[in-house]
Amino acid sequence: PLSSNNNPYASFGATLARDEEQNLWSTPHDVTHMEADDDRVLYNMIVVRNQLDKDSEEWQKLNYDIYTLRQTRKEVRSRWKHILEDLGFQKEADSLLSVTKLSIISDSQNMGKARDILLKLSEETNIFPTSWELSERYLFVVDRLIALDAADEFFKMASVVYPKRPSGER
Repeated sequence: PLSSNNNPYASFGATLARDEEQNLWSTPHDVTHMEADDDRVLYNMIVVRNQLDKDSEEWQKLNYDIYTLRQTRKEVRSRWKHILEDLGFQKEADSLLSVTKLSIISDSQNMGKARDILLKLSEETNIFPTSWELSERYLFVVDRLIALDAADEFFKMASVVYPKRPSGER
């Protein structure tokens, strides 16, 4: 007798669901996905949530935290896109923000400069939320901006559009 394992479509739904959970950046099936530390945190939250009873308080709390984290990521990405478009990169914004497992740093000499600029962005602007941990993903984006000779302009624009406010102000 033929076993059901010979059916090439048997796991299709499961694969889609797994893809959706593995691709954690902001939207399911996001081709720009690159796994980084913040993804592992989110992935672990999803794994734990999926083991809980959907009616439980813990499940609801985790589900909310997962949703909040994804929304924060979307918001940060849209802030970056907004500035890139203001700098004249309307057509390139999405590809500049696209970071995949295949992404590489264009020039290892730029790595230090990219880190410095990213740190400056997080300390001196509000482009990232207060609770945000620096994402490796944006290191690649800053590296691309350095290669395009636009990193300093990006920082200046971010300082104007998302100025750092004294804590307590919103």
